[in-house]
Amino acid sequence: MRVVTKSGRSPEPGIEHVALDATDSARLSEVAQGAAAIYSCAAPPYHRWASEWPPLASSVCAAAEATGATLAMLGNLYGYGPVDGPMTEELPLAATGPKGRVRATAWEQAQELHEQGRIKAVEVRASDFFGPGVTDGGHLAARVMPRLLRGKPVSALGDPDAPHSWSYLPDVARALVEVAGEERAWGRAWHVPTEPALSTREMVGRLAAQAGTGPVAVRGLSPAVLGIAAVFSPLIRELKEIRYQFDRPFVAESGAYEAEFAVRATPVDEQVKATVEWWRGHLATAG
Repeated sequence: MRVVTKSGRSPEPGIEHVALDATDSARLSEVAQGAAAIYSCAAPPYHRWASEWPPLASSVCAAAEATGATLAMLGNLYGYGPVDGPMTEELPLAATGPKGRVRATAWEQAQELHEQGRIKAVEVRASDFFGPGVTDGGHLAARVMPRLLRGKPVSALGDPDAPHSWSYLPDVARALVEVAGEERAWGRAWHVPTEPALSTREMVGRLAAQAGTGPVAVRGLSPAVLGIAAVFSPLIRELKEIRYQFDRPFVAESGAYEAEFAVRATPVDEQVKATVEWWRGHLATAG
């Protein structure tokens, strides 16, 4: 396995790490030679999506065309925009905000090349990442877990009681690998197998119960508080576009995937147990 990251990492058994800017299509094509699949999981900093996603998407498509490798893209649900009711893969990519449009356009570009016979492409769409290894970018991660493990109140974006789908990171990885190897999956998008939606408050309650900290208060952040925070944080400023995902039900259906393929969502109790254990180890190592 060859893993490409911008900074590179220390060697690991069975994994070759390569330091490379993935927007360099010629170099990316070079290091991808011989690969059966290219897993496109990189993402620019959140506040630079509009400018940096297009060259990244074009580069991975070019590498897939140059090498013949299947392009398995990790997508999200932003491209649908606000919808009424559960989300399925049949919904149009109707988002109008810049982050939703850039994610929709990345898949549309790959799908068009697939239909032209120039590449083999498939996209796996996940909701908010959750689980071991999810840190700064997760809504149930760095802003929640350290405080929760100390029994302290936590803050939630939007309505903490709105149903929300959470994609368990190991399930995301297993789904990507599965569809990359299944020709009948190619040419379209699939939702990651996901457990039934639970609100932020319900998830925090389960995590706190597993951690043995006792009940943990969950406070919704008001628009006024978010407005003040946005003055100092580029990330918070960018979250305004997708605030709808937390102010109302945000539910993804994965029945289409489950009807065709083998990967199933990890039971939520197992997700919670593994996440608490990982965060305890992570915080202990960090000191």
